[in-house]
Amino acid sequence: MSESLRVEFFPADLERSIAFYEALGFEVRGRSSDPVPYAAVRLGGVRIGLAQRPAVDPALRAVPIGTEVVIEVADVVACRDGVVAAGIELAGDLVEREWGLTDFRVTDPDGYYLRFTSRR
Repeated sequence: MSESLRVEFFPADLERSIAFYEALGFEVRGRSSDPVPYAAVRLGGVRIGLAQRPAVDPALRAVPIGTEVVIEVADVVACRDGVVAAGIELAGDLVEREWGLTDFRVTDPDGYYLRFTSRR
């Protein structure tokens, strides 16, 4: 069996979220409007579904209350440079962690917390 993971987020403004994830390098892989506005975005093997829903307080999605989504990338420095070049504000810049990996963090427009990290 070949397992995979798809995460679903619930943005208040689908178009704003699509623009954000495209700026991160994700590609829109599908869209629909029934029963709610929805888009599927993908970056390599990372798949995120975006289903528009009413706004909630972004603090409810923030770490440590919410969930941190960790995305492993081949070149974390190049990924970070691309994110910054796209004009996305970092929640945390590159840090070498004591467990041997380097990462940076961003928060999407609805408060979802993403950590981009190097691979082992």
